[in-house]
Amino acid sequence: MTEWPLWSGGTPAEPEPAHPSAPVPPAAPAPTCPSCGRPIDPAALFCEACGNPLVPTAAAAPATAPTGDSSTQTRRLGERASALADCPVCGGSVGADGYCQTCGAKAPSARDHFTSAPAPWVGGVCDRGVQHSRNEDAMALWAQGDRAVLVVCDGVSSSIDSDVAALAGAEKARDVLVTLNSDGIGGDESEDTAVASSLVAATEEANKAVIAHTAPESTNAASATFAAAVVLNDRVHYANLGDSRVYLLTPSEKVLLTLDDSMAQAFISEGMPRAEAESLPRAHAITKWLGRDAIDTVPRTGHHAVTEPGWLVVCSDGLWNYASSPEELSAQVDAAAAVAGDPVGIAGRLVVWANTQGGKDNVTVALARVPAGAPSLGATPRDQQKESVEHG
Repeated sequence: MTEWPLWSGGTPAEPEPAHPSAPVPPAAPAPTCPSCGRPIDPAALFCEACGNPLVPTAAAAPATAPTGDSSTQTRRLGERASALADCPVCGGSVGADGYCQTCGAKAPSARDHFTSAPAPWVGGVCDRGVQHSRNEDAMALWAQGDRAVLVVCDGVSSSIDSDVAALAGAEKARDVLVTLNSDGIGGDESEDTAVASSLVAATEEANKAVIAHTAPESTNAASATFAAAVVLNDRVHYANLGDSRVYLLTPSEKVLLTLDDSMAQAFISEGMPRAEAESLPRAHAITKWLGRDAIDTVPRTGHHAVTEPGWLVVCSDGLWNYASSPEELSAQVDAAAAVAGDPVGIAGRLVVWANTQGGKDNVTVALARVPAGAPSLGATPRDQQKESVEHG
């Protein structure tokens, strides 16, 4: 999982204790998933263990009031996006606080699990995972013609505002990149420079959005990682802060395009094997991030020519925790693609797989078939350059 940024001095928010005189409802039989048999939330739409779709039942126990895991401003900012209008348990009306006004059940949050498919060759899934109480990951996608934008942010769990702030940052970055890259740009050299500049500008605007959606009273300022990719036919441009990643996976080329800003990467740069570095206690402590207390929000950018059909993957550490190397991740993508060929289907299976490995973090997987729409478009690469070019 993404841990609190280094040097920020923040501490995890503690939930408010239950009032000692609050009545304790009688225990109800715990429902189980019909697919894997694991216990499930009666109001859940998906099994947290295997991802199997569920039909919510009326077995939910009366819900208590929110326990202080988010600020008043965060709940206000996120309530429209996260609360359903009708209770899936009894059909009653769900209030602004996310609880049914009739039976008191907590409504499933649209933030817990959502998908996006702006084009047949682009799609993604963002999921709460198994062990977290909310989804601090965020995803924002766009595609048109042979162009696409994929943005993933991973909020730091100890921040009480990271779920709303991360989503605001991802959506703002996507909108900026769409505006700056939706029209054709000149030749290759000017295009590479222009897209790199747009990625820097999008990161800056995403940081402003994260700050704007952080409650003023928050002592743990919302923080989030940032990973973005722009697809222009047979060319991939990318940027990142923190430890969300961009991979390019083709039959002959499996590459981790981004470089983490983390303690693990610092040890890897000093020669420590990746597997050993990523298993260290503070491996996921990030050294660059988006947020009010960020010191440096200029991302590392780069571009890469795609010379054969493959997959572009933008993901949070909730996925690569279990398949970090490009070869490991490629094997999982191939296994998922053998069953579900469309991006959302593949991303969904990767999320289920990560959850079956433990699901200890939120999981976000965004995919694009490259070159844009390949193999159906049959795009011919503009050059045979295989090496990545990085800046910053």
